Amino acid sequence: MKKTTGVLAAVALLFGLQGAAAAAIDCEMDFSMSGWSAFYKTASGSGTIRCNNGQSLKVKIRTKGGGITFGKQRIENGRGKFSEVNSIKDLLGTYAAGGAHAGAVKSSAASVVTKGDVSLALAGTGEGVDIGIDFGKFVISTR
Repeated sequence: MKKTTGVLAAVALLFGLQGAAAAAIDCEMDFSMSGWSAFYKTASGSGTIRCNNGQSLKVKIRTKGGGITFGKQRIENGRGKFSEVNSIKDLLGTYAAGGAHAGAVKSSAASVVTKGDVSLALAGTGEGVDIGIDFGKFVISTR
């Protein structure tokens, strides 16, 4: 009887720890980036991801793609909100991106990029002159 109780207690503890590790976390990202486009679009920058479980991660951001797009832009004080994940590491990788944009001098933009079950809503203000429709990828990696 003592062995059974001990085994049951160990199994309950193990499942309890796994459940705690699998709890969903909320994360946000502050970032800045700049780039250009002339049919081919590219931009790069950096940011910091912060989660409600206390974790944070400094990241590099880059976008690449193509389409009918021309211009030069810079985003400062950008903000991103991720869908819930189980680990901050789930946020790294390549997201599918696409959008339409137009701006002159000071402008603002918002878009959503996805990577499997993870979505990232982006918003920011900046400066530049750009117009077009683009598609491509949005990549987040560690610095």
